Parts: sequence; structure tokens; C-alpha cells
Amino acid sequence: MRCILFRHGIAVEWHDWKGDDRTRPLTEEGIEKTKKVAKGLLQLDVHPTQLLCSPFTRTQQTAKIAQDILGISDDAQLCQELLSEASPEHFVKFLASFSRDDTVLCVGHEPHLGFTAGVMVCGQPISGMSLKKAGACSIYFEGTPRAGTGFLEWWLPPAHLRKFGKE
Repeated sequence: MRCILFRHGIAVEWHDWKGDDRTRPLTEEGIEKTKKVAKGLLQLDVHPTQLLCSPFTRTQQTAKIAQDILGISDDAQLCQELLSEASPEHFVKFLASFSRDDTVLCVGHEPHLGFTAGVMVCGQPISGMSLKKAGACSIYFEGTPRAGTGFLEWWLPPAHLRKFGKE
């Protein structure tokens, strides 16, 4: 199984948003940059068979952009396990419910995604592992996903992904 962890794009700043944080959307710049990042993922031959995202508006928007550009047929599955306060260990166990042939694109938040990557690769959350907005990484599991058994294939900031998308 391959797991692509993908942080949501640039959203309206929390101090500028009057509503509930769950409904805070991507900015126009965030939408445009996320489209370019998704094109970069396509150049990296990322072809998800499953699409998961947290129930927040900004992650759903990011997932929809990825779905459209990467040609994912099914809509995103809203996943409580991708919320910031969720347990990274629990999320890794949740991934075991998918086929070992799946490529699962997971759209979420920091610090959860970075901690989850640490659990996947090192067996525990690692401080300093953090994806920038619209950044992504790929972690491969030879068998059933378990803490500490993932192989980090790549970790890319959004600027690099956007450059790949221009090729």
C-alpha cells in the first residue's frame, strides 16, 4: 500500500475568519496553487485508488481539486481520523482496512500529518516533520500498514510540486 499525505492548501487566516474554523475555506491563491500542486502529483505518477479527507471545508476543497486533476472516480471519504486532534497511531491502524494494492490519498492538517508520517516510518511521532500547506509525502508499506514499517519515498514542499506540474 502507498499512502500519500497531502496537507490542505492555503486557507483564509483564522483571525480574518468570522465563522467556525471547520468552515474556513481556501483562498483564491490557495485554490490556484493547489491545482498546480495536484498537476505536480500527476507528473510523479500518483494515481490514488482511495481519497480520504478531514471533514473541514478546506480539506474537502483540496480533496476535490485532487480528485478532478488526478482523475479519482470516487468522491472523498470524510475521515475523522484525519482531524488535527486524532491519534496518528489510530489512523495507521485505520489504513489497514484498505487493500495492500491501494494508493490512498489523505488530505489533512498539521501537526497531525507530520506526526502520522513519523509513526508510519519511525514508530512514533517525530517533532520537526511538518508538511507546508499543499505539501505532500509518499509512504509505502510492503504489507499491512503498521507503526514503524513504512518507507518514506518522497517528501516535497508545494513549490517543488508546482514546478513538476509545469513540465
